[in-house]
Amino acid sequence: MNRNTVLAAYEELAGEGWTESARASGTFVSRALPEIRPATPGRPLPRRTRPSPTVGFELRQAPDLGELILAGRPGMQFSGSVPDVRLAPAAELARAFRRAVLGHSRTVLSYGHPQGHPRLRAALAAMLSASRGLASGPGDVIVTSGSQMAIDLVSRALLRPGDVVAVEQLGYRPAWLAFRQHGARLRPVPVDAGGLDVQALATLAERTSSLRAVYVTPHHQYPTTATLTAARRIALLELARHKRFAVIEDDYDHEFHYDGRPVLPLASSDQAGVVIYVGTLAKILAPGVRLGYVVAPGPLLESLTAHRFLVDRQGDHTIEYAVAELLEEGAAQRHARRARRIYQARRDFLAGALRRELPNVLSFDPPAGGIAIWATAEGGIDVDRWAARALDHELVIATARRFAFDGRARPHMRLSFAAFSEEELSEAVARLRRAL
Repeated sequence: MNRNTVLAAYEELAGEGWTESARASGTFVSRALPEIRPATPGRPLPRRTRPSPTVGFELRQAPDLGELILAGRPGMQFSGSVPDVRLAPAAELARAFRRAVLGHSRTVLSYGHPQGHPRLRAALAAMLSASRGLASGPGDVIVTSGSQMAIDLVSRALLRPGDVVAVEQLGYRPAWLAFRQHGARLRPVPVDAGGLDVQALATLAERTSSLRAVYVTPHHQYPTTATLTAARRIALLELARHKRFAVIEDDYDHEFHYDGRPVLPLASSDQAGVVIYVGTLAKILAPGVRLGYVVAPGPLLESLTAHRFLVDRQGDHTIEYAVAELLEEGAAQRHARRARRIYQARRDFLAGALRRELPNVLSFDPPAGGIAIWATAEGGIDVDRWAARALDHELVIATARRFAFDGRARPHMRLSFAAFSEEELSEAVARLRRAL
């Protein structure tokens, strides 16, 4: 072999600490390496190619995610609350990302502020002020890796072991898990066609002195799509001010409202500093673009920023810079308007297909907004058994049991329409009919 090749190999071994050299003597295996002997003399050590199936230390019990992770399940995800990523402005985002890396590498590829890139915070503040009535500036916003991280950070900063958090029944289970992980005791509050039952929440607040927060999805209640009425909004803000608990408002799909104007967030009417506003860009762009945000009173925002630093130090400032450019130039807003028209057409198409193919089987009101239809099965149909049979037809649907705090069955299902074309929606309904 060439002498330089041999020397390079020796230098590589020495650089990694495997060997050591002695002048005028030679190169030897490093004496600093520990000697590992087989458990049974005479038998070679086992050669591991995969991580051990067991663990050699104590573990804390992990949260039970159950059916929450659906990405690996085969078939059409009729249950998913996701947008159609095929509509995402991928080309515009790619160009903005390239400009961020090539033109601003010294800032976006280095350490930055854990609150988020200043350009994106400014763009988000402008968007929230223009479209949602939030009188917020860049300093009032923290950028997170999606709304789930936002909820987790709020839990870290807000909750103490034993605190009570009121949640919607039916509701969003991943948020419940986050609250529980940080020591909260959850109490369910009923929802109906007018959204959260604020009178029931008031009764709960009278009975407990440790009510710390209520988690609510007032614009399009998850999963029923109901909108919190104006009277209940006023009552909720007054109750929170009087009882001094936080209102965690998750406005996860504000952009997609089809009938009339979108209802402004609770945060836009908050005069007492009780609302913690959580939003996401996943529905505007794509779930894979992990960008969420929180708008909150200053002291809480400082605490969220500190917790963000400990958990993740900072977000991806490159993608934050690129998305800020799309917001400033209006590309993200134009995409949202285009997607809203498409999703409204898909909502109407799915409603017509369900009425045509499953008459007298499912009853529903087309939602004023959101990306799914909440339907009720008639005639005593077992929707959970129906969902199980649908899996045989490679169709995944979500029944009310998945969103139920008490785990009880109810004759409802959530059918998402945003991620499918009209042809695909026809096929999904056909599979649903065959499963029945």
